[in-house]
Amino acid sequence: MPHDHTPQRIVSLQPSATVILSAVGRLNRLVACTKYCADVCPEVGDQKLTIVHDSWTADAAQIAAAQPDLVIASVPYQEKAVTEILKTGARFLGLAPKTLADIYTDIATISGVVGASDRGEEVIADMQREIAAICDRTACKPRRRVFCEEWGKPLIASQPWVAGLVEAAGGTFVGKPGTQTTAEAILREDPDVLVAAWCGAGDRVPLEKLVRERGWSEMRAVQHGRMYCIPDEFLNTPAPTLVRGLHALAAAVHPEDFMHCPALKRITNVPVHVR
Repeated sequence: MPHDHTPQRIVSLQPSATVILSAVGRLNRLVACTKYCADVCPEVGDQKLTIVHDSWTADAAQIAAAQPDLVIASVPYQEKAVTEILKTGARFLGLAPKTLADIYTDIATISGVVGASDRGEEVIADMQREIAAICDRTACKPRRRVFCEEWGKPLIASQPWVAGLVEAAGGTFVGKPGTQTTAEAILREDPDVLVAAWCGAGDRVPLEKLVRERGWSEMRAVQHGRMYCIPDEFLNTPAPTLVRGLHALAAAVHPEDFMHCPALKRITNVPVHVR
C-alpha cells in the first residue's frame, strides 16, 4: 500500500477550516483548534483536542507544541499572528474568502490537501444545489431590501458571501458588504428586513436594545416586526454551515413562503404599527 503523504496532524486556527475538515471526513487529522470551533462543529468536543489561539492572536509556542504538519488559518489576520504561525516552520495554508465562489475554492483546496478531493466536490455540489433550490423558489417573489450586520460597535455590514445568500433568499442587500456604516445611514435606507449576526454572539444580539439606542423604531423593518438575529456561525463562518444561514434568511425575507427556522430569533418587545 502506498504511503499517505497528506498532512496527518493539522492545527485549525479558524472555525471555517474545522467545519470543512469535518465535511470532507478528515476531522480525525485535527490535533488542535480554537475554542470557537466547537460552536460550529460540536464533534471536536469528543476528540479532546488541544485548544489554541485563533488566526488573529496566534501563538507560535502553542502551535508548535501540537507538532502539526499543517496549519490552516483564515482572515482576519494580524501581521504579528502570521509571523507567529510562520515561526513554527509547519506548512501554512492561509485563506481569505470574500464571495461564495471563494468559499467553494477553499473547500476544494482543503479537501485536495488532505486527499479528499472527491468528497470536497460533493460538498460543493450539495451547497450549490441547496442555494439553487432556494433561488428557484424566490425567483418570482418581491425583492425585499435587507440589511445584515456582522458587528454592532462599530456597525459593520455582513460580508459579500452573505450578500450572495441574501440575493438567493429573494432579497436585495442594503449597503456595501463588509464595510463600516452608521445607524443613521441605515435608517435613511429604511430596509424591509434587518438581520443581526454578530461575531461571537451566537443568538444573543439584544435586538430591542439596538432599536432604542439607534433610533430605529420608525424603520420599516421594525414597524413590520422583521428584525431578526441569526446565530453568527450560520452566516459568518465561510463553510458548508452557510446553508443553514440561507434557510434562516429565506424565512426572514419571505416568511409567507418558508417555514420558521429554529435558528431565527425575532424581535418581540417593540410595538409593531403597520404603516
